[in-house]
Amino acid sequence: MSTRIVVVGGGTAGARLAQRLPVTLLGEESHAPYNRVLLADVLAGRYASEVIALPGTREPVRLGVRAVRIDRAARTVECADGSLVGYDRLVLATGSNPVLPPLRGLRGAALPAGVHPFRTLDDCLELRSVVRPGVRAVVIGGGLLGVSAARALASLGAEVVLTQQGERLMERQLDAQASALLREHVESLGVEVHTECRVSGLKQRDGAVTAVELADGFVLDAQVVVLACGVRPRVALAREAGLDVATGIVVDDELRTSDPYIHAIGDCAEHAGRVYGLAGPALEQADVLADVLLTEAPAPTRSAPAARRPTTDPGPRYTGTRALTRLTLGGAQPLDLAAFGEATARPGDDIVQLTDASRGAYRKVVVRGDRLVGGVLLGDLAAVGALARAWEGDEALPDEAPLLHLLTHDGGS
Repeated sequence: MSTRIVVVGGGTAGARLAQRLPVTLLGEESHAPYNRVLLADVLAGRYASEVIALPGTREPVRLGVRAVRIDRAARTVECADGSLVGYDRLVLATGSNPVLPPLRGLRGAALPAGVHPFRTLDDCLELRSVVRPGVRAVVIGGGLLGVSAARALASLGAEVVLTQQGERLMERQLDAQASALLREHVESLGVEVHTECRVSGLKQRDGAVTAVELADGFVLDAQVVVLACGVRPRVALAREAGLDVATGIVVDDELRTSDPYIHAIGDCAEHAGRVYGLAGPALEQADVLADVLLTEAPAPTRSAPAARRPTTDPGPRYTGTRALTRLTLGGAQPLDLAAFGEATARPGDDIVQLTDASRGAYRKVVVRGDRLVGGVLLGDLAAVGALARAWEGDEALPDEAPLLHLLTHDGGS
């Protein structure tokens, strides 16, 4: 008897696993699995929604099916329509939910008219339906998601204001100089940028948003408000089933939860104290888990423990991902951006950077001891492949090569 593998979640991680293995995939969204990284391009009109669909899975996806309960004793998943799906192995790929900031005028699950999260294809299509030239749009959040949304809205002709509570845009990925160049580019697209400003509330009239209030009393008129304040792992299903949950669903190196028959991958999973929330790690986790499941013994009986490999042959393991962030911003002069690792140096680190103000190009790497620990590139990404390989490999840099070679187009190879 073959192992019945059920995957809850049709996002990047779940769809990747379904490409590798015969599974029953329960997708809550009505759309076939798609590439979430390209949502801003769909919003901007660069791609039609069907273009971002992920390659086909090995088995049909059950769309519009929401899992509501896990019975670990019976090994079944209960769906909102009342159906039960039995499993030998269950994989939770439930992803993440957008963070709704604690604002006056934003209470409960129902959002005022004109207020939109920016997480799903439906969010994207709904935004496209209401944005037209001249519409006043305020984006709350100046991270990767907020910058992408602001760029897309500006390309549709909206009057866009981007608000960021922190000191600079994309402060998690970029150093101060790179962030300043990014801000300059975003403003060149017609986006009004406000940093170090905290949004305190929303003004409404007849159930529709009319303005965004800042903590200093300043008011930004708005017909559309986009919430891009980050995401948090969707863990309710796991928590209610009694699985170990910290920030995400806690998993080991086999992506196994505290229940040996249940795994978790992607945005909802927490490995070694870290939740990634990025496509790269989700894909890598799915690939490792596919290998884990392929090397396990056939489906166990109800009374048998989960199959384990001999200790002398540990088999496939997930040891973490070194994730690189890439972004392309449109406009008359498009801007490419890449960032990885620690872009802000510590005392004692070596820094190599090259700046070409006339071309808006900036390249910087941080070296700690004999290791490349991070970097950021804007405008000129010719060296990013070599830099990424050196960083991901975590190998000692050659003593004989000057540090400047790291920023040459061939990475010194």
